Amino acid sequence: MDLSCEYVGIKLKNPIIVASSGLAENLKNMKKAEEHGAACVVAKSLFEEKICRISPTPRFEIIERKMGKLRSQTFYSFEQASPFDAHEYFEEIRKAVNTLSIPVIPSINCVTDEGWSQYARMAEGAGAPALELNVSCPHGSISFRGGDVEEKILSVAKIVRDSVKIPLIVKLPMQLSSPLSMAKMLERSGIDGVVMFNRLTGLDINLEKERPVLHEGYAGHGGPWAFNYVLRWIAASSPHLNISVAASGGVGSGEDIIKYIYAGANAVEVCSLIYLSGYEAIDMLLEQIKAFMERKSYPDFSQIKGKLSGKAILSNEQIDRRHLFKAQINQALCTSCGTCQKVCIYDAPYQSEKSYVISELCDGCGLCVKLCPVKAIEMVKWSEKA
Repeated sequence: MDLSCEYVGIKLKNPIIVASSGLAENLKNMKKAEEHGAACVVAKSLFEEKICRISPTPRFEIIERKMGKLRSQTFYSFEQASPFDAHEYFEEIRKAVNTLSIPVIPSINCVTDEGWSQYARMAEGAGAPALELNVSCPHGSISFRGGDVEEKILSVAKIVRDSVKIPLIVKLPMQLSSPLSMAKMLERSGIDGVVMFNRLTGLDINLEKERPVLHEGYAGHGGPWAFNYVLRWIAASSPHLNISVAASGGVGSGEDIIKYIYAGANAVEVCSLIYLSGYEAIDMLLEQIKAFMERKSYPDFSQIKGKLSGKAILSNEQIDRRHLFKAQINQALCTSCGTCQKVCIYDAPYQSEKSYVISELCDGCGLCVKLCPVKAIEMVKWSEKA
């Protein structure tokens, strides 16, 4: 089975890239990523702003949210830049490039034009095979204070492109009016790839202390909630781009990585899952990817890349809007808990002698199927209803 892929002209043994973070802060951690099967690492970002090189403690939080009986989690963090200065950072990159068998891509975040140019040249001089431009870090001052986001990104891209010849990757923010348009403009400016996307900046409040949590400021937040947004833009953008696209956000399983490849991604950056499960998560992802490929009899990624992008996704005009289905309750499984009746805005479920029954008022929305605690409800065609 061949899991290899190409990203900004670099051959990777599989699509898993450890994203820029403390997971790839130094050679020691990069080795762990390599040992567990990662195909590439993006080193923790070097910031020109010196204050960002010192992260407060504690800086990680897992925020749980409740919506009725449903639960969700957010990995909330204020992990800032690499603790190294520029010379230390690129010396660590040089050692990693010469020691590891997988590509090591540095990441930089600057506040001055001179900084972008200087750091880029230092990355090239350290032997880096490519460079990621972290123009969208949720913690840096390059938050485009009072400026135009797209204009600033393009300006940085031009400065760095004029400074070095190695492949360049721009990590895009989610807060763009049109990610595809931004990616196309970067493509025309000579950028070799984009990452969709960096984390958002968020806030949570400790109600007992009546202050923001952790360091009492804003922080980045990521997790499974981001997956579907990223998947949507990978699918919408990849058919129109001639540059590499890396997906980033919400990966929790090998199937998530397969979905990103289906949508057209060249590779996938993973971070939160490894933080929360250890580097062994990379082994798990690879096993799940291989199991999927074997089950579907795919010998390599070339057969699935972009399979579900472009024309495979229906437009508003193409969607079948006929109401062909209704909910049906298996009375042998129904426990008469009443959940379906509580959530149905069409008043379709009613209680019979033995269980709940769905009436002709059912609109076929499917919500009760997802919320039934004993999985007693299924969707059936109107002609097949009991």
